[in-house]
Amino acid sequence: MKITVVGTGYVGLVTGTCFAETGNDVTCVDIDVNKVSKLSAGQITIYEPGLEKLFERNLKEERLHFTTNLAEGIQDAQVIFLALPTPPGEDGSADLSYILKVADQLGVLLKDYKVIVDKSTVPVGTADKVHAAIAKNAKVEFDVVSNPEFLREGVAVEDFMKPDRVVIGTSSERARKVMGDLYAPFVRQGNPIIYMDEKSAELTKYAANSFLATKISFMNEIAILCEKLGADVDMVRRGIGSDDRIGKRFLFPGIGYGGSCFPKDVQALVKSSQEVQYAFRILDAVMDVNEKQKLFLLPKISNYYKGNLKGKHFALWGLAFKPNTDDIREAPALYIIDALVKEGATVSVFDPEAMPNVKGVIGEKVTYADNQYTALENADALIIATEWSVFRTPDFDKITSSLKEKVVFDGRNLFDVPRMQELGFFYESVGRKPSTI
Repeated sequence: MKITVVGTGYVGLVTGTCFAETGNDVTCVDIDVNKVSKLSAGQITIYEPGLEKLFERNLKEERLHFTTNLAEGIQDAQVIFLALPTPPGEDGSADLSYILKVADQLGVLLKDYKVIVDKSTVPVGTADKVHAAIAKNAKVEFDVVSNPEFLREGVAVEDFMKPDRVVIGTSSERARKVMGDLYAPFVRQGNPIIYMDEKSAELTKYAANSFLATKISFMNEIAILCEKLGADVDMVRRGIGSDDRIGKRFLFPGIGYGGSCFPKDVQALVKSSQEVQYAFRILDAVMDVNEKQKLFLLPKISNYYKGNLKGKHFALWGLAFKPNTDDIREAPALYIIDALVKEGATVSVFDPEAMPNVKGVIGEKVTYADNQYTALENADALIIATEWSVFRTPDFDKITSSLKEKVVFDGRNLFDVPRMQELGFFYESVGRKPSTI
């Protein structure tokens, strides 16, 4: 099948590459001349485990193409995916200007029947708006389908190639058949393609992400309560996670969620609710808890140093909002750095992938270390903000010899509390009793 993907950001590039991997001929369109030039030359523009190998193979075998010309890009396409940004506005609503601008252009350019697919996460009613924008100028038949993505950064290739489910929102039998044929290779093991109307499909994506964000914030509040009551959040997590009605995933406490999806999607669902005069009180609380949780470690750090952080130097491991990505959008580490610097402290940081992105945002506000151990040199304490695997079993002798004191503030509960006590560390984590020197 001939496919066009408009937008070569995270979702667009993964979508285009994975469709090419199953034999489709894919053209990706983007207005960024520099990005298209890099991609055409074989230089991948995002970090995602497993993607580069597929990207290089399909580019070499000429199943994957890149252009800045929309008319050229859609000329032979049977299906056109819109994978464009929907950033939150000041009021939390999703900005649809990028999608609707392309929809306006498509109306003029369509020469024969095509299926237009909203792949971006969009508010309920967007498919109708896209259809109306195209219909103003279109002289041929077309269908607009909602096909939300459920890609987790760090495992997006696996999620796309072996999806738990594929959600397709359409009221057109013609579009339903096209989409069913396109996704058939991805669901051969029996995972479902779930067909529904367009509005239900749009809401499904927001509901899924908002529910997961709620689980995270709930566990973070349980962690706070554990500290106040003298309980252990790890024990509680195991106790409730064994109930298959609850499940084990998204029950790990920490310093809040970030990234491109959860914060934006929760905000957008709240805004959509407000527009129909409904107060989504649970999600209001989720957002409030998460904002506070990003700075959960700061009172612990401040208390240890008796309220005076001026002149202190901290090592910080982890900048990305989660491991296996270079995405720093709404990353808790950035909030921690900002708070420490405002208190007069200095920070040396290390992250396996995200340091270039952080440098592009905050410049020389921090020192960028070559590796996790050089970040520790002459630091008063270590702060852990992202649970990269490389941080899970460190050389504690190196940590001891580099830090001024054996002090660790862990926002991701990477280490065992009794073990840290045995090693002689002052160790504060989330929802567990501290170990003391």
